[in-house]
Amino acid sequence: MRSIPLRPGADLEGFRAAVRRLAAEECSPEAVTFTQGGAPGLFGPEPGLFGAEPGLFGAEAARASEEAGPAPPLALPRAVAALVPAIVPHRDEARYALLYQLIWRVRRGERHLPEVASDPLVHRLTRMRRAVARDLHKMHAFLRFRRVPGEGERERFAAWFEPDHHILEAAAPFFVARFPGFDWSILTPEGSAHWDGARLRFGPPERREALPAGDAFEAGWSAYYASTFNPARTNLAAMRAEMPKKYWRNLPEAAAIPDLVRNARRRVAAMIEREPAMPRKRTPTRALDAMAAQGPEDLEALNALIRRSEPLVPGATQAVLGEGPVGAAIAFVGEQPGDQEDRLGRPFVGPAGQLLTRAMEEAGLARGSCYLTNAVKHFKFEERGKRRIHQKPTAGEVAHGRWWLDRELGFVHPRLVVALGATAVLALTGKAIPITRARGPARFDGKPYAGFVTVHPSYLLRLPEEAKAEAYAGFVDDLRRVRMLAQDLAGAA
Repeated sequence: MRSIPLRPGADLEGFRAAVRRLAAEECSPEAVTFTQGGAPGLFGPEPGLFGAEPGLFGAEAARASEEAGPAPPLALPRAVAALVPAIVPHRDEARYALLYQLIWRVRRGERHLPEVASDPLVHRLTRMRRAVARDLHKMHAFLRFRRVPGEGERERFAAWFEPDHHILEAAAPFFVARFPGFDWSILTPEGSAHWDGARLRFGPPERREALPAGDAFEAGWSAYYASTFNPARTNLAAMRAEMPKKYWRNLPEAAAIPDLVRNARRRVAAMIEREPAMPRKRTPTRALDAMAAQGPEDLEALNALIRRSEPLVPGATQAVLGEGPVGAAIAFVGEQPGDQEDRLGRPFVGPAGQLLTRAMEEAGLARGSCYLTNAVKHFKFEERGKRRIHQKPTAGEVAHGRWWLDRELGFVHPRLVVALGATAVLALTGKAIPITRARGPARFDGKPYAGFVTVHPSYLLRLPEEAKAEAYAGFVDDLRRVRMLAQDLAGAA
């Protein structure tokens, strides 16, 4: 049985040197044990916050390897080579043996083993890698430096952290890149890291008491944290998940958290009382003002007004007006134009509109005899490269367009209005009602026409392929009911 001594902590270089030697000797994992703590320590004996001299990771193993003769280089798949330094800092004492098992199997022909997530060895190593990455993330996020009194022009700072794993060596370069302009030390129970603007050194463990007391900057940071705390979004479970309590005693802002949480309800109540006086972002209203002032007498005059007015939503190239005969028995109201509708200036000509036309034909409805329009007349979108991606209009934008829609339907005078989707329902009723609850014949309070609610055809396009056929059949059935309801209303007139 071969016994490989490695330095306590994350002895990456020592492990690499040992693996090269073991691989050259074809030594199986069953014949190897990795021990930690028997070799001299990483750090020099000199104590003190800034007095430690650098140590050499894996120096003992490397020297032993050189004395035995150079081992040939070891070629490994990229995935394995990346996994080794990600797992060596883990606290599990079996990490070296597990990694060597992986390397042994990969060199015996299982080159794609790291991709087999169901393999017990790979699964365990993956969990270890994630634990180390999570610990590194927490150290990057929750390390707080304090000013250290010292001589010279360069400022000096120190911080205390208690990692779950041996991550000091892996984490230190992040802070070198982030704070290169001043001297700092990171103190942990296992070791310390020191940066002087030119060289990164590692030293012996320190105690938390070596950290200097808080200063005015730390008090200012705590005040800033308290001022940005949103009481309306207080969620203790989420807070503890992102900022576990084990880190609180080392975070100056954590001292303010109990009072902030305790007073959250009172602060929310005060915010609600002040809300009416707070400025609100408003949709442009000059188009609506022009309509109201000029009082259009027919649909043609109303359409002329909206063409000349600024868009109620930003970005559209033109207003997309309703289409169909005045006096149509059935009017369809959708949400807003899409990309193709905006380019062509006609409603329901894009993919959703084509699907609606086909479903109307199957249900016995002639598109040319119906009136089609939208709750909002301009295309709202977000540009992503060369594509214009649809953005749903806000409730405020829909509300501002209700005046236009009410006058439009008043001029068309349909017997039945079909709301296609939740936005159309909101525009016609002023209420946000789930389609699943409102689907079917509906009563639009205060309106001179009957109502019917169904899904928007774009909903069908977003469904998985296996669900589209059934949902489309249900949509066609809705349109058949619309046709029959319109016939009943015509007979009763």
